[in-house]
Amino acid sequence: MPNAWDAGSARLFASMGFDAVATTSGGFAATLGRRDGSVSGDEALAHAAELAAAVSVPVNADLEDGFGATVAEVENTFRRASEAGVAGCSIEDAAGGAQRAILPTEAAAERVAAAVAGARSGPNRVIVTGRAENHLHGVRDLDDTIARLQAYQEAGADVLYAPGLKSIDDIRRVVKEVTAPVNVLVLPGGPTVPELADAGVARVSVGSAFHLVALGAVVAAAEELRSAGPYAFWATAATGRAARDASVS
Repeated sequence: MPNAWDAGSARLFASMGFDAVATTSGGFAATLGRRDGSVSGDEALAHAAELAAAVSVPVNADLEDGFGATVAEVENTFRRASEAGVAGCSIEDAAGGAQRAILPTEAAAERVAAAVAGARSGPNRVIVTGRAENHLHGVRDLDDTIARLQAYQEAGADVLYAPGLKSIDDIRRVVKEVTAPVNVLVLPGGPTVPELADAGVARVSVGSAFHLVALGAVVAAAEELRSAGPYAFWATAATGRAARDASVS
């Protein structure tokens, strides 16, 4: 499930045959010239609705910490998401904007339950992913991560996700210790997609990686332009042009 940062990239991934796409909070924030964690709930929901309207495949919305200080506010965010046309959305257990801190498990599970209640209040069932952010915050406690995922499953999460897991043994253990489908973020040097499938992983995503790949290609092209050629970036541009032409209406 590749993560798109605008309607054009969502259409590109859909045209390539992916069965679903997701938003990326970091990639979207960067398109606005901001850091991850600085987008408002209104902006994130409008962005998710734009992508959902742009493609015919399901869209999963990254809703960060639920954009609410209270469980009632979280429930309202996910109720609005259910009205925005998305097929799924995720909630993290780290809250506090750009300087996020991991919440106590019980409090985080209450927010997951509120997200589930909000997501299921609309006309269509929206899949909720409960995220355990330990490994993105330097907390290498797999037992705690699993306990959190189990709590989020108990709170009603349809999919479970602990971004940052890289060891295939750790991933296998997570899959074994929960019954809900597990999403894994692919990382450099981590297991391949076939290896993850063999481990029982149900879904893989890339976070902001594809957006960063695009920026990396632009930086390389811009540096070449500044150094006066030989404009080899046109070869990459030709690939981009073909992809664009195949995906736009």
